[in-house]
Amino acid sequence: MDKKYSKKEESDRAAQIERLLKKRRMRNQSQTAEYLSERIMLGDEQALSESITLLESNRSQDQDKAQAILKACLGNTGNALRIGITGVPGVGKSTFIESFGSFLAEQGKKVAVMAIDPSSGISGGSILGDKTRMQTLSVHPNAFIRPTATSGSLGGVARRTRETILLFEAAGYEIVIVETVGVGQSETEVHAMTDFFLLLMLAGAGDELQGIKRGIMEMADTILITKTDGKNVRKANLARTEYKNALHLYPPNPNEWIPKVETVSALEEKGIEKVWDIVQSFTLQVNTNGWLEKRRAQQDRYWMKKTVQDALLTDFYKTDGLLKLEKELEKAVQNGSLTSFQAAAKMLNYYKDGKTEI
Repeated sequence: MDKKYSKKEESDRAAQIERLLKKRRMRNQSQTAEYLSERIMLGDEQALSESITLLESNRSQDQDKAQAILKACLGNTGNALRIGITGVPGVGKSTFIESFGSFLAEQGKKVAVMAIDPSSGISGGSILGDKTRMQTLSVHPNAFIRPTATSGSLGGVARRTRETILLFEAAGYEIVIVETVGVGQSETEVHAMTDFFLLLMLAGAGDELQGIKRGIMEMADTILITKTDGKNVRKANLARTEYKNALHLYPPNPNEWIPKVETVSALEEKGIEKVWDIVQSFTLQVNTNGWLEKRRAQQDRYWMKKTVQDALLTDFYKTDGLLKLEKELEKAVQNGSLTSFQAAAKMLNYYKDGKTEI
């Protein structure tokens, strides 16, 4: 996780990449899965970007290729610290990640950021503006930012986020940050793929106590009160006390970690080093007591089942004529001739044996 490369090693890696590029040009070979996986494990960002695009594609041939790349890279994964960051829109997630990620990159850490961007429910489009918001971090040689659209995925988490984390790790990134959109089920999904879960909260918004939701609070390993600068300092300190008191009401964590509550100003870069100290203390504890290994095993089982569910849903809607049937059944539900449960049963029967009657 803390591996660093000398200038000679970096030069050797760059030379290896160039030899692979030359080899490809000479043979005029296509971007095979083997070739892309080799380049990823040498830290080639272009190969990493191309492979993530394949992961996010809905084309079956792209998915086959992406899975072949993942299989080839699997032996080089699992060595990064995975950090999930969530908070309501406007809490300053991107600003914090910019400041926190830049701090880590300046320490010599290789940092990858997966920024989940909400897609429009009408057009399907997304802003994908995280690279614009993280101007300093996006150009740092030790950092890689990948904005990705939710594309209708449950809770705002992109369908292939977990696989992308594995590619980041194979490319040598030591710290992987996953930013959620801060709405719906995205927090649960990101919590199920990261090691350390960071919840950002605003002070002075009038909803400190009301905003303490049991589910999200129980998932958080640390709560950060953001924008602790200017006139907000007093309010932030008050909010910190309220959240600390609220945490005492919750049962102990199975990982034996006591969640922290701190204030931070990403704009003034205050408290950033303290956050990293907390993350390091957490990592040391869960490595020492064996919780991290146990937690990742639990996550692997969860994602095995989730992958099966996703595959079944994809296969379901690929059935010839099912989308047409769905529209007809929707009309029947709307005019009251069928209940939603009856319509769903007909769709499932059609999927299983191709027979139904409206």
